[in-house]
Amino acid sequence: EQDEREVFLKKALAPLKDDYDYILIDCPPSVGLLTVNGLAAADSVLVPMQCEYFALEGITLLLQTVKKVQKSINPGLVIGGIFFTMYDSRTRLAQDVVRQVQAYFKDSVFNTIIPRNVRLSECPSHGEPICLYDPDCVGARSYEKLAEEVIRRG
Repeated sequence: EQDEREVFLKKALAPLKDDYDYILIDCPPSVGLLTVNGLAAADSVLVPMQCEYFALEGITLLLQTVKKVQKSINPGLVIGGIFFTMYDSRTRLAQDVVRQVQAYFKDSVFNTIIPRNVRLSECPSHGEPICLYDPDCVGARSYEKLAEEVIRRG
């Protein structure tokens, strides 16, 4: 039996689904009630992954949670793809993480990689998304390219 707390967001968004092509639900990087609510309400999951060693462990936990949600709450949930964030091409670790994830997840990995970018770090403290804060910076252009790739994969 479903816990009403786990499907609260799904019920709240249901009347809006036909009005939008996409509804983005940004979940915290933890496996708590907020994330379960997001997964219960979602059709697909885009997984942002920092190019760090511990992110490999985190993605394993997230995928286990996705499987549990598919089994008990939202059988139609799919992994829409994995994309890399905070990528620093100068580090071997970042390159190794990308290689390992691409080898294991293959076509589930987006081609667009979001580089480490100071402007991306600054914009939240100014209360603006990057597309308004500095739309011409490499971070904003990278996220725009990712959005186009998500739409193409549709």
